[in-house]
Amino acid sequence: MRREATNVTAMRHIHRGQAVFDEFGLTPCYVADYPVVSQVECVQPLREIFDSGRCVIGAHLHPWVTPPHDEEVSRHLSFPGNLPGDLEARKIEQLNSTIGEVFGEAATVYKAGRYGIGPETGETLERLGFEVDLSPLPAFDFRLEGGPDFRGFPVDPYPFGSSRRLLCIPGTAAFLGSPWLFENSRGGLLERLRIPGILSRLRLADRLHLSPEGYSVAEQVRLTRALIGRGTRVFTLSFHSPSLAPGHTPYVHSDADLERFLGSIRSYCEFFFGDLGGLPATPLEIRQLLLDEASAAA
Repeated sequence: MRREATNVTAMRHIHRGQAVFDEFGLTPCYVADYPVVSQVECVQPLREIFDSGRCVIGAHLHPWVTPPHDEEVSRHLSFPGNLPGDLEARKIEQLNSTIGEVFGEAATVYKAGRYGIGPETGETLERLGFEVDLSPLPAFDFRLEGGPDFRGFPVDPYPFGSSRRLLCIPGTAAFLGSPWLFENSRGGLLERLRIPGILSRLRLADRLHLSPEGYSVAEQVRLTRALIGRGTRVFTLSFHSPSLAPGHTPYVHSDADLERFLGSIRSYCEFFFGDLGGLPATPLEIRQLLLDEASAAA
C-alpha cells in the first residue's frame, strides 16, 4: 500500500460493464473511493452514468489514499476498521463530502475497502447518515492479513447498528459442502496435490463467491442454486472496476480475457433474470422492500 497509488485510469472503461447492465435494466451500485472521486478525468465517466439515472453511488474507503493522512501506512491499517474510530470516521466523512460535491448528493451506501469493517464502523455509519453497508464477505477469513473473520456471518441481509436502522447486505459467498474439509485442505502438500480442486469437483468442499473474478459462470450458478435452497432471496454480484481494462487485475490480462469476463457477467444475468425470473434492485431499494415487509407483518 502506497499513498501515491492513486492511478485510477481504468475508470475510463466503466462503460464496458455498464453496457451489460443496461441490457438487463440493472442499476448497479458503484462504490467509489477517494482517488476516483477526487480526480475529474477519472470520475467524469461515472458522473455521466449517474446523471442519466443508470447507477447508484456508494462510498468505498481505502484508508491509505484517503485524507486525513494521520496514520502510518501498513497492511494492518489498510483495513479501515483497524483505524482508531475517530480517524476512520474522519476519513469516511472526507470521502463522502467529496462524493457530495461531485455528484450533488452524499452517498448512503458504504463498503469498507478490503471488507475491513471494525468495532466502531456501524456507529459511525449511523451517525453519518448511511443506510446500507455492503462490507462483509461471508465464509472468508482475512485474519492472516490483519482483517476480519466473516466465516460465521450470515449471507442474508440483516439490520445492525445501535438503532438497528442500518441494513447490512453481505457479499454473496458461502461454503458448499464441508467448511472443515475446505479449510483443512489448503496449503502445503495438500494444495500441491490439488486436493482442494478434487474436493470441489466431487462437491465435497468448496467456497464460492458470486463474482466473475476467479469464479466460472457454472460455479456462480451452483452457488446461487444452493443458496436458494437455503432460503436466500438477495444476491450480490460484485467485481472490481479495474477488471474492465486489460492489465489492471489478475483476472483480465488481454482483450480476449476481457470478452470472457464481460461474457461471464452477461451469462450470469441471463441465468438470474431469465431462468430464475429474478428482479434487479439497488441496495436502497432492497432496504425499502424489507422495511415495507416488516411494516406489513407488524
